[in-house]
Amino acid sequence: THIGVLFAANLTAVLMAGAGFVAGVLYSGIGFFADLFGRGLNWGTALAFGALVGMPLLFAVFGFVAGAIGALVYNIFAGWFGGIEIEMVFTQ
Repeated sequence: THIGVLFAANLTAVLMAGAGFVAGVLYSGIGFFADLFGRGLNWGTALAFGALVGMPLLFAVFGFVAGAIGALVYNIFAGWFGGIEIEMVFTQ
């Protein structure tokens, strides 16, 4: 009938940090190749490091906030309309 707000926020933060790491790896690869081929202002290495550290942190912070807000909104609506109904069927 309710979701723990802190649990949902922490879980969402961890999942989003993982997504941020994947995004950081992709972004740092772009920065690496930009430096390698001489395009841009040769900031690729700094951007790559910033992406690998900053994007997971940024994604985690926004994930934490979004998870907390989502759990709060769910708890409000679950109080009004009831929780999620799940039907489990086991077959052998």
